Amino acid sequence: MTETTPKGHPRGLYVLFVTEMWERFSYYGMRAIFILFLTKALLYDKAAAANIYGSYTGLVYLTPLLGGYVADRYWGNRKSILFGGAVMALGQFLMFLSGSFYENTDLARMIMLGGLTFLIIGNGFFKPNISTMVGQHYAQGDKRVDSAFTIFYMGINLGAFFSPIICGTLGDTGDPADFKWGFLAACIGMVASLIIFVWLKDRFLVTPEGGPIGAVPNKNRETADVDTAQEAKKAFEPVQFMTWGTVLVASFALFFWVLNVDLIGSFIFSLSLAVPGLIISDRTLSKVERERIWVIYIAAFFVIFFWAAFEQAGASLTFFAEEQTNRNLFGWLVPASLFQSVNAVAIVIFAPLFAALWSTLSKRNREPASPYKQAYGLALLSLGYLVIAIGVKALVPGEKSNMMWLLALYLIHTFGELCLSPIGLSMVNKLAPIKFASLLMGVWFLSTAAANKFAGTLSALYPEDVKMEQEYVAKSFSYLVTAAHDSVPEQKMNVANDSAFIVNTFKEPTATLAASFDVKPGEPGQDSVVMLKAGQPTWDFVADSVKNEKGEKEMHIKQITNNFASNTFQIPMYKLKQIIHLSEVKEISDDAAEQKKIDGKWLARTDERRVNYTFTSDGKSIAVWGKGGVSIWNISPKKPSFAGFEISNLYNFFMLFVIMSGLAAVCLFFLSKKMVKMMNGIL
Repeated sequence: MTETTPKGHPRGLYVLFVTEMWERFSYYGMRAIFILFLTKALLYDKAAAANIYGSYTGLVYLTPLLGGYVADRYWGNRKSILFGGAVMALGQFLMFLSGSFYENTDLARMIMLGGLTFLIIGNGFFKPNISTMVGQHYAQGDKRVDSAFTIFYMGINLGAFFSPIICGTLGDTGDPADFKWGFLAACIGMVASLIIFVWLKDRFLVTPEGGPIGAVPNKNRETADVDTAQEAKKAFEPVQFMTWGTVLVASFALFFWVLNVDLIGSFIFSLSLAVPGLIISDRTLSKVERERIWVIYIAAFFVIFFWAAFEQAGASLTFFAEEQTNRNLFGWLVPASLFQSVNAVAIVIFAPLFAALWSTLSKRNREPASPYKQAYGLALLSLGYLVIAIGVKALVPGEKSNMMWLLALYLIHTFGELCLSPIGLSMVNKLAPIKFASLLMGVWFLSTAAANKFAGTLSALYPEDVKMEQEYVAKSFSYLVTAAHDSVPEQKMNVANDSAFIVNTFKEPTATLAASFDVKPGEPGQDSVVMLKAGQPTWDFVADSVKNEKGEKEMHIKQITNNFASNTFQIPMYKLKQIIHLSEVKEISDDAAEQKKIDGKWLARTDERRVNYTFTSDGKSIAVWGKGGVSIWNISPKKPSFAGFEISNLYNFFMLFVIMSGLAAVCLFFLSKKMVKMMNGIL
């Protein structure tokens, strides 16, 4: 018989608790600093970083389909967990190497993609199988399952609590060279998870009858209902694969070529349609089983809206914490990554209270069914975004919001998560036919994959006062060509690598014409506002591309036109810091005797200085140049929109999530009565 604790839960639950805790330490520690690593070390702009983040987190939750299938059919849970954990540890080590070589951007980006690939594959084998093993400790109908998954969820969030603190403190220091230490800590956490699982699995991971859990594929497990090993072999006939394979290809074509979704997004969204269809069409399913699976699918659909909004924590909410939250706490500048610990510590504190609440209501026969709990979770998510939308509504350029608004959002979202996520895992475990236990857990995570990819798409809508339009990179110091006189003789410049980037080959550098800026100091706790003033003339030039006697491509200046810009732009200081950092400008004033380094970025002193910015004739763009290349920034970018809703400011951005999650909550609530009936007695 299985060993139990004084509180009545099998000891194996706590082995899985600790194993998952360290694995989640690894995942959330890396995630806490990942978006900052992309923008600060690897020099991606926000939109590109958000899309990479969304693709990674989406694929992380997609591969459980593969891992679940292999475990169900071939390996069993234990072997799948060991393989997945080892691959993830290797992936975290590659992230450490990427951070070590961050100065070689091309190499670092290539290593990073390798690390992400290993993390994605490894998670696919680890994640669904350890969740499935939790439920296998209990006999069918055991009412302790909901509280067991809530306890298990505490382990997830205990790891998620410590990881941003440790990995964020080590990696998010303001110096891009330190990100590697955060990734190394995440690697060590994954290794610790593997060691604990190997050490304790044989003694404690046993069924109520005393047999080993996860040692054999789920298709071979003996069952008391119609799910026999013989029937499991009949599942998924060739005609089913052909039918749903066609659906997969057709839906991919729709997303990619008609709806213009990117490659990874199209793959995830099309799988989200085809794989559930393949499972539900299995002829060995009884009517009751099919109805229960439909309940899983309906809940999974609404979960997409929950996680798409919730997972802004790793992307847009991290941008918000970094740039527009007053993080000064008694003289200490709180790293932006540490805010991701708020949700996790709140889970650890409040999860026992929610478990006790469900248990108390159950004893009184008043516990809400799982679909109702999930509707409440979506409603709380909407409320959290409404709170922060109110907090940012009156913000002006340079002003930062009180961190209490962000803390309140994370706390309310925690309550929503406790209503939805552990209940969802428990619901899948209770409703899924045994032969599809891990595969349907993979389908549940597939909805999370679609949600995370959708979250990256939504994060890219984060409103920007300043947006980089183009980036040209060169190894040597380069100049954007300007002219010092109203007219100049024809000059020649090489064109680097056949691109539009012009490398100055003058023996004497041309004079740099610059706009000036004033800095209006902010109030205590607020950011300064940069007043960019186009107070000097600039020149546009007309040039032709020709080849010289050596066959080298050259640009010949034909005409130079004198222009004057008269606009003044207000830009928060953090935006200027970001521009300077991404462009690697080391000399931003031509007459300043003193400069200082702030947050790892070079700035002139906060009074009127000359900076190397040149305005185009329309007065809407500025060009920044220096060591490493040229970045063209638009200081009046077109505002993004979603479904006809313009995202002109942070208030609009957060209200998008209020509306989206609020509507989903209302719809799920009204569907819950029908879903309860389809669950056929399993609540």
